[in-house]
Amino acid sequence: MFAYLIRRLLLIIPTLFGIMVINFFIIQIAPGGPVEQVIAELSGTAVDATARISGSQVGETGAVGQTAGAAQGDISSKYRGARGLDPQLIADLEKQFGFDKPIGERFLLMMGRYAQFDFGDSFFQDRSVIDLVMDKLPVSISLGLWTTLLAYLISIPLGIAKAVRDGSRFDVWTSGAIFVGYAIPSFLFAVLLVVLFSGGNYLSWFPLRGLVSNDWETYSLGGKIIDYLWHLVLPIVALMIGGFATLTMLTKNSFLEEINKQYVITARAKGLSQRRVLYGHVFRNAMLIVVAGFPAAFVGILFTGALLIEIIFSLDGLGLLGYEALIGRDYPIIFGTLFVFTLLGLVVNLIGDMMYVVIDPRIDFERREV
Repeated sequence: MFAYLIRRLLLIIPTLFGIMVINFFIIQIAPGGPVEQVIAELSGTAVDATARISGSQVGETGAVGQTAGAAQGDISSKYRGARGLDPQLIADLEKQFGFDKPIGERFLLMMGRYAQFDFGDSFFQDRSVIDLVMDKLPVSISLGLWTTLLAYLISIPLGIAKAVRDGSRFDVWTSGAIFVGYAIPSFLFAVLLVVLFSGGNYLSWFPLRGLVSNDWETYSLGGKIIDYLWHLVLPIVALMIGGFATLTMLTKNSFLEEINKQYVITARAKGLSQRRVLYGHVFRNAMLIVVAGFPAAFVGILFTGALLIEIIFSLDGLGLLGYEALIGRDYPIIFGTLFVFTLLGLVVNLIGDMMYVVIDPRIDFERREV
């Protein structure tokens, strides 16, 4: 097991590098980069746009300049909307954003910094990427962790109950409710919850915005915990609606497959109780595929699945941060968060593989042929 763990850890390095290479070059060659973003603002509202450029650069180059000739033609062909701007200003912008170097050199410099966990500063928010991520992380961890835990805690017992009662009224009615929930998009269900329970046309039981109340610091410890959990009720319910259905049916089908196998029939013939058969023999075999999906479920909700939920409930998390960075072409945030999230995802997937051994000690990765 130790040798397998070391191999998997070493495999993370080339995997992470390959993912960064592909995403870096795709995003870098896409139109509308940070230089183009500033040029667009300079062409429209130069006073607002100069706030994105350091004071020294603006002082040296001026806000807007008129030039002619070959240099102007080169700039116009390189950047859309650059006609009418001082070439020196464009050169300073390229230097500020690091575009004065070849794309390969930029990538190697970036990966060198990332290897030291130095993710640099945002192009447009005047803060380090780490500080921005740390500010948003509590929201995303709260949504991801609680949604995943509750989904598993509810779906697994429900899936087992459906498998044991396969074909019964309980199975039919719960399946109908599950499929209705699965058919409703999370963001639409979130809007419905807001209308019904959060100050819409009916009840005002739950807060509408934020992770905690404005006066949260004045509460006692118990009051802080209750207030925090109260704010999370509606967002988590909205996020659970889709994953809950999938996980329940996956658990049911996994148990049904195991229940019909010969070793279960033999165990029952020996006089073992239903509980002993289910949890002593079937459980660890049926749960392997369910456990395998845990890392993907957690990472997906944590980093990518909550954008619309964050917007609806005014939660400033990583989903919103990533979306705004993509729209604004804030490369340090895009690549910094991509590096961290990919690394975390690879590690979590490795932990998921290790959970196989915890659930079923008979599994031995060392005996697998490479």
